[in-house]
Amino acid sequence: RERPCRDSVALHPVGAAGAPEVMGIFGTGDLGRSLGLRLLQSGYRVVYGSRRPHSCGPVPQGAEVASHAEAAKEASLIFVCVHREHYEFLTTLTPHLKGKVLVDLSNNLKKGIYPEANAAYLQRLVPGADVVKGLNTLSAWALQNGLLAGKQVYLCGNSANAKQAVSEMATKLGLTVLDRGSLSAARELEDFPLRLFPEWRLPLLVAACLMGFFYFYLLIRDVIYAYVETGQDISYRIMISLANKVFPIVSLVMLSLCYLPGCIAAFLQLYRGTKYKRFPNWLDRWMLCRKQMGLVALGLALLHAIYTFIIPIRYAVRHKLISRVVDEVRPSGSAAAVPTRIGGDSPY
Repeated sequence: RERPCRDSVALHPVGAAGAPEVMGIFGTGDLGRSLGLRLLQSGYRVVYGSRRPHSCGPVPQGAEVASHAEAAKEASLIFVCVHREHYEFLTTLTPHLKGKVLVDLSNNLKKGIYPEANAAYLQRLVPGADVVKGLNTLSAWALQNGLLAGKQVYLCGNSANAKQAVSEMATKLGLTVLDRGSLSAARELEDFPLRLFPEWRLPLLVAACLMGFFYFYLLIRDVIYAYVETGQDISYRIMISLANKVFPIVSLVMLSLCYLPGCIAAFLQLYRGTKYKRFPNWLDRWMLCRKQMGLVALGLALLHAIYTFIIPIRYAVRHKLISRVVDEVRPSGSAAAVPTRIGGDSPY
């Protein structure tokens, strides 16, 4: 197996036993390599466990590569950076993993794909090890670029000592650790990465529907109707002027939707005569995304302000103002001496 240079090992801080603490990583993919790099920079010694130690691909400089069994013997804390469907190989390592801490970083592609959490399945495969679910919300990109300062991560596990060991390691990486209890919370932690802005979905959907409705309404009223009735082509207003009418309308509607659920909830509590009864699901979801609705309203108001500054500097507006000034200062009776406007508003 490959061994790091002695100079790189000497850079690590020396522990109580005269050597840096050994961290094992099963898996040499993007996540495993990024995690190993960050552990090396934090002063740990890293050993990778691989099925093909001599052809597993590049690993961070200073890390060791060995077989799974050899890595399990050396490390007391092991990060499992492989997919759940490849966990079966761990059953052959049961004697080497007894008493070790296994950190499960796996996630699933969708909710409910397996009958039990990945961490619970891992604990059942290796009953002699202490499985901790955590760090699964970290991305390889964040690890590789060092964007970890103050970032929250969650841990859960049945062993308090194992969670303490993982928590100390995560703190050295610059992470903020939140303990979510026993391993029964593993499914909740595994579902976190699947909740892509869950509170933002409803506000963004509502805002998109409102913008589409008002945009097409104003398009028909201001552009299409004007062309049908008077033959005037003002389609050049679609991208700027028309959009600038939509932004403030939707912003005000979203702002009202931000405050409306609180009023409905207050009336509902007065009607029921208690504040301890749960709200209906639709109202509860609505209230949970009030902050996001307010932020969407603020963003649309900002766009309205930006567009308001853009409109006066457009060529069509400047041309119209100049033409109007010419019409006002032109003496009556000298119309032939001064060229008239060509085509009205410029289409540019």
